[in-house]
Amino acid sequence: MCNLAANLEAMKVSSVNPWNLKVIEEFNVHSIEETDSVIQDVNDAFYEWRTTSFSERSRLFNAASDVLVKNKNKYAQHITSEMGKPIVESLAEVEKCAWVCRFYAENAESFLQPKEIETDAQRSFVKYDPLGVIYAIMPWNFPFWQVFRFAAPTLMAGNVGILKHALNVTRCALDIEEVFVEAGFPQNVFRTLILDNDHASKVIEHPMIKAVSLTGSERAGVAVASIAGASLKPSLLELGGSNAVIVLKDADVDQAVDTGFKARFLNTGQSCIAGKRFLVADEVFDEYVEKFNAKVRELKFNEPTDSSTRIGPLARVDLAEGIERQVNDSIEKGARLLTGGTRDGAKYDPTVLVDVEPGMAAFDEELFGPVAPFIRIQDLDEAIDLSNDSNYGLGVTICTGDTDAILERVGEFEEGAVFINEFVKSDPRLPFGGIKNSGYGRELALEGILEFVNAKTVYVK
Repeated sequence: MCNLAANLEAMKVSSVNPWNLKVIEEFNVHSIEETDSVIQDVNDAFYEWRTTSFSERSRLFNAASDVLVKNKNKYAQHITSEMGKPIVESLAEVEKCAWVCRFYAENAESFLQPKEIETDAQRSFVKYDPLGVIYAIMPWNFPFWQVFRFAAPTLMAGNVGILKHALNVTRCALDIEEVFVEAGFPQNVFRTLILDNDHASKVIEHPMIKAVSLTGSERAGVAVASIAGASLKPSLLELGGSNAVIVLKDADVDQAVDTGFKARFLNTGQSCIAGKRFLVADEVFDEYVEKFNAKVRELKFNEPTDSSTRIGPLARVDLAEGIERQVNDSIEKGARLLTGGTRDGAKYDPTVLVDVEPGMAAFDEELFGPVAPFIRIQDLDEAIDLSNDSNYGLGVTICTGDTDAILERVGEFEEGAVFINEFVKSDPRLPFGGIKNSGYGRELALEGILEFVNAKTVYVK
C-alpha cells in the first residue's frame, strides 16, 4: 500500500445549496485503504482498456453521450443545487458534455493515426500510445463540462481516469462515474475519489499515477505542478484568467454590449474565461457603459431552478465574501460604483464599476463573480498594453469594425486565445488553454488528445 497520509478516520463532507444555504447531502471521504484500492483497480483496468479498439471506444463514448442526454434534467438539477448555476445553463452544460463525447468518438482515431516520417530507414513513424492512469483534479464552476473535456480525449486515447472533484459538487462527481457505468464502459476505466485537498495532492505521488490534469486556481496550480515535477510526471494546468473585453471606437456598440454582457455574466461570472476587465474606447465609453449598465440593472435574483432565471448565487458564501472585499478595496482606491455592490449570503448583486485603474483589486486580481470593471482607453495600442498588463494570459475579446487591423496584431496579445467580435469560450474543435499564470498545456481538439500520450518513435531498417 502506498502511504498517502495519516489516517482519515471517518471524515464526511457536505454539499450545500448556495441559494438557501441548506445541506443537501453528506458523503463519506475515501479512506487511505479505499483510495489505494481504487488506484490499483483503475491501473489494472488500463491493461485491457489500452488494447480496446477505437471503434469500441467510440461506441462507448456515443453511449455516454446518449446517457447524458437521457438524464440531462437530473444532472442539471444536481449542478444547480450544488453550485447555484441557473438551470438553463446547467442543461446547456450537460448537452455540451454530450457533444464532446461525440466529437472524440468521431475524431480520436484519425487524430492518433501513426505519423509516417521519411528518413533513411525502410520505415519510420511516430506511434501514439496511452500513458496509463491519469489523475484529474477538477473545480466546481462547470462541474460536468470540466470533467468531460478531460475524460473524452484522455480515455479515447486509451488511458484510464481517476477524478478528484471539488467537494461542494460531490453528487455531480458521483453522477459522472454513473454515466460511464450506465454507458457500459469496462469496470474501473473511470472512477471518482472523494478526498480533501491535502490527501488529493498526495495521490499525485502514487507510483501508478502517470500524469495529472488540474483545472483550478493559480495557487492550486503551483502546488500540483510542484508535486508532479518532483515525481517527474507530466501535468496540464488550466488556471485562472483576467480576460479583457476590448471595445474599439469602430465597434457596433449594441453588438459589443451584448457580447460583453454575456462574457461577464455567464455562470454568474464564475468562469476562468469570463470577460473581467472592460477596456472601452473614449469615443464610445459613455454610450457603452450606459447601455451595459441598463442590462445589468435588469438582472434579478430568483430561484435558480426557475427556467427564467439568468443570475444565481455564487457557489459558496466565502466566494461572495471575496468578491465583496475586491469591490470594496477598489472603491476605497477611487473606483466609482454604478450598480450593485451588496451581498446577502452567497448572493452578490451584479455590479458595475467605473474609473478603475491598475493598482485596484478590480483590475489586478481575477474577479470570479458578477462584477464588471470599466477602464477608459484612447486607442488600440493602449488596449493591448493594458490587456497584457496582467499575470494571466487565457483569452481576450476584441469588439471592432475592422477585423483585418486586429488580425495583423494578433501576435501582440499575450493570450491563449483571441476572439474577435465574440466572447471567449471553449469548443471541442479548438485547442483551449493559456500562458503565463493561466497555466500550460492544451485541452480539446487535436492538441488536447496529444497531452497524455507517449509519442513513440519507431525506426525500421
